Amino acid sequence: MDLLTNYILHQADNALILGHRNSEWTGHGPILEQDIAISNIALDLIGQARNFYQFAAYRLNELSPSEKITEDDLAYLRDEHEFKNFVLVEQPNGDWANTILRQFYFSSYQLLLFRELSNSPYPELAAICEKSIKEIRYHVKWSSEWVIRLGDGTEESHGRMLNAMQNLNPWIAELFQPVDFDYEADETEAGILPEILKDEWYQRVNRILETATLPTISSEKKSMQLLSGKKGVHSEYLEPLLAEMQVLQRTYPGSQW
Repeated sequence: MDLLTNYILHQADNALILGHRNSEWTGHGPILEQDIAISNIALDLIGQARNFYQFAAYRLNELSPSEKITEDDLAYLRDEHEFKNFVLVEQPNGDWANTILRQFYFSSYQLLLFRELSNSPYPELAAICEKSIKEIRYHVKWSSEWVIRLGDGTEESHGRMLNAMQNLNPWIAELFQPVDFDYEADETEAGILPEILKDEWYQRVNRILETATLPTISSEKKSMQLLSGKKGVHSEYLEPLLAEMQVLQRTYPGSQW
């Protein structure tokens, strides 16, 4: 598998895994309106994942025409170490505050990244990102409003946001750490090195955290990043997620509705 295809799979895996996590809230949201909102965001992310998987499958089939890889193969028949998503997006939902902050961190990053990738010389990649930006703007707006509402809310909601920051902040560093497929994407101008997004991401995120009366986070703080989802080294939470998500396809290969 070439590095550029891995770059595409990285985008797909992030969207699929976070989409699956958000779908776990369906029927369990704090109020009906927000139950629907988080379910719709899950659908947006899974739709993005499908587009990326289809593009990746097309590239793989061009490289090896005899294999006939499909988007379902890439989503349902790869093992844990083959997934390239951020450790951040596979973290469990926890409470509403944890889910909101995870979405806010990721969507703020994804918006900046897709803004750059919409200018990629690879038209398929550019088109997927350009189409997704409108959705992601809503994800950022929705999650930002909830960060402020909870952070500047009651003593309990503020405390829950602080706990969410403690849970999720250790995984921020990976957003900006390049791996081999990032370097390849940058060299071919298909993509960028994620570190160029770092300063703007921290500025945007800290602006919301300040409004929410929450502590800001420093880009200079050193993180002990022992895992790297982009390299296939994940937390203990991804394997059970995949087991649940993939069980039907693995039990009944090739099943169709």
